[in-house]
Amino acid sequence: MEKKLDIVFNDKNLLKQAFTHSSYVNEHRDKNISDNERLEFLGDAVLELGVSQYLYKQKERLAEGDLTKLRASIVCEPSLVEFSLQLDFGDFLLLGHGEEQSGGRKRPAILADVFEAFLGALYLDQGYDAVIQFLKQYVYPKITTGAFSHAMDYKSRLQEHIQENRNHSIEYVIANEKGPSHDKQFVAQVIINGNVAGEGEGHTKKEAEQRAAKHALDTLDD
Repeated sequence: MEKKLDIVFNDKNLLKQAFTHSSYVNEHRDKNISDNERLEFLGDAVLELGVSQYLYKQKERLAEGDLTKLRASIVCEPSLVEFSLQLDFGDFLLLGHGEEQSGGRKRPAILADVFEAFLGALYLDQGYDAVIQFLKQYVYPKITTGAFSHAMDYKSRLQEHIQENRNHSIEYVIANEKGPSHDKQFVAQVIINGNVAGEGEGHTKKEAEQRAAKHALDTLDD
């Protein structure tokens, strides 16, 4: 991991902890090891600050509400999963046997958590400036290239798209839930004037609704 990222940790235990899932700790109670949940908590705050600082400086024309929406799209689970996949973080995870067998290395929640945990570990080991350098290399470029410009909020954009006609009504319903409790998928539908205008899936109801709104927008634009 250090060779891949060209980052050398002073405290190797911090790096190891960042990639240690609770399922691994549960199966190795005889060892004095800790999972990455506390580092994830810290990394979440560090990431939000680092992204907020960047957006404040680079997006001078955006109002506070738009900055908030854009930041939310960058630090949300799907984005963190993409960052982890880009860096092959799943390959370095320490998982319990059961979690390993059930596909934990590709589980979105685990991949998102380990990205934040890594940032927490890097912050403790080398400070905030090191985190910013890491973000400059792997996160900020995606913001610059517009990877999150859609972000902002598909539901709001759909609302604006149809509000010219006051007779239009819009509502969202969760049409289906599938998958095990630890990896549930929600299927949302957006209904305009009683007709299904779009459908989307996500790991949360909000994510599914956003994707349903995007589907409707794509359809309306055709």
